[in-house]
Amino acid sequence: MMMNLASKSVLVTGAEGFIGSHLLERLLELGCKRVRAFVLYNSFNSWGWLDTITSKEIKDRIEIFTGDVRDPHGVDQAMEGIDVVFHLAALIAIPYSYHSPDTYVDTNVKGTLNILQAAKRHKCERVLVTSTSEVYGTAQYVPIDEKHPFQGQSPYSASKIGADRMAESFYRSFNLPVTIVRPFNTYGPRQSARAVIPTIITQLLDGVGEKRIKLGSLHPTRDLLYVKDTVEGFIEIAKSDRTIGEEINIATKSEISVGDLATKIIQLVDRKEKVEVVTDEIRLRPEKSEVERLFGDNTKIMALTKWRPQYDLLSGLSETIAWFAKKENLSRYKSSIYNV
Repeated sequence: MMMNLASKSVLVTGAEGFIGSHLLERLLELGCKRVRAFVLYNSFNSWGWLDTITSKEIKDRIEIFTGDVRDPHGVDQAMEGIDVVFHLAALIAIPYSYHSPDTYVDTNVKGTLNILQAAKRHKCERVLVTSTSEVYGTAQYVPIDEKHPFQGQSPYSASKIGADRMAESFYRSFNLPVTIVRPFNTYGPRQSARAVIPTIITQLLDGVGEKRIKLGSLHPTRDLLYVKDTVEGFIEIAKSDRTIGEEINIATKSEISVGDLATKIIQLVDRKEKVEVVTDEIRLRPEKSEVERLFGDNTKIMALTKWRPQYDLLSGLSETIAWFAKKENLSRYKSSIYNV
């Protein structure tokens, strides 16, 4: 049975962020009855990437709820009248998790628990909890399917494993209609500068990388997923009753090394001068923490839903570079500073 999202009231946590803002826009395009954006409270009254939406008509259709997923009372209030919740709010930077692991447990584990408790109390029809391919750690076999062992190779990945298992427990214990959605390495417009693709593109475009691009380890491989394909994965998973109680990869079933990725982006940006790619020691993960290989299996999502990837790496990178090349977008990034 397929859910008609257009007839539903939906909540997106982390709506001000990279994937969350794209998902929110897509839900508005689908004509959902009510679209509520849960954004992190701050004294600047900033709504993150939602502030860049220029259409007043679109902005007027968004219900903004400012709060913190670590606060169960605010979460409960945000969930009132909601049919479907897409829970994306999380701390995601791996290097910062080495520095402040407590905050990752509070936000990623306790925050997810708060969402689950409120969804149970308000009898939500669907709860999608966002996982990450980092929970798998370095591939023990490829392609990585949903039965692959979990490895907490960073405090970040450990916190996401904890959040996933909490979500599973609410499905098994209380029959809460939960799905664990596990995107692989999503990229695209609006991505944080802590990620490798924005790091490469911004250093190239603003001139800082005129002769040298600073990166971490160059040999690990990643399964790169364009953000629009990620968003469609969330949508199709939410629509299908067959996905309830499941954990599902969104992946392209391909891989590329960081070094080869840098070479490809340099070619696409078409810098006339020679560009050297170097390893910056400060950007390296601890040896046993580095995830050496991610190569995801998408068999399950393609069997349970109508989702199919629409973007190959060339088309996704081209759209991403075009977005970063706009002066108003590039100016938001500080490419000369290592973003932890």
